[in-house]
Amino acid sequence: MSATGTDVQLSYTFKASPWSSHSQILSLLPDHGEGRTVLDVGSWDGMLAARLAERGYVVTGLERQSFPDGQFPDSVKLVVADLHHEIPPIADRFDYIVCADVLEHLLEHSHILKQLRILLKPGGCVVASLPNSGNFYFRMVVLSGNFPQDEKGLFDRTHIHFHTWAGWARLFENAGYTMELVNSTPIPFSVVWGAESWLAGRLELLFWGFGRLWKSMFGYQFIVIAKDANE
Repeated sequence: MSATGTDVQLSYTFKASPWSSHSQILSLLPDHGEGRTVLDVGSWDGMLAARLAERGYVVTGLERQSFPDGQFPDSVKLVVADLHHEIPPIADRFDYIVCADVLEHLLEHSHILKQLRILLKPGGCVVASLPNSGNFYFRMVVLSGNFPQDEKGLFDRTHIHFHTWAGWARLFENAGYTMELVNSTPIPFSVVWGAESWLAGRLELLFWGFGRLWKSMFGYQFIVIAKDANE
């Protein structure tokens, strides 16, 4: 998902694999929202936000563009804003702030993270998915002398920032957060071969296991929970 432009957004869809960033983010939030508040940063068409609203969360989406009637979930409040430099004034405070596949697209991602920290309720947290530029596939491609300009994935042409785990950890620390949890996702073979592919599912399970052993090398994305370090 992204808040940086329509050409980016149209290439992103909900990732249903049980090891995907979307599925893992959903699994980290309680099954029943019970009125807890969520800010979905770079919500695109509300595909993730709507699933949270169905679980009883009160969800606000931040996205660059507005949508025609009927094309954004009625269950999600939409705030239209260009997130490259600033978070717009928001009176609400949130139990969870979700940054799914978005920080790497934002020019001032450090500044945005600092602003988001202010929007957290006491005890609240940021749940984010972050691409890993230290993934073995990324390393192999760069070592071969190539740097593709793809429509999505680790070499997405609209990524502005390319961080390894050390870079992401430093970014969050400098923005005033402490990491509470770090997981990873495997290479999304099911996106390439289809969700019905038996081989894709087995390979994702295999590389999910590798990622548990060595996240910085085999993790395709990092899934993190971060809290205000001052609490």
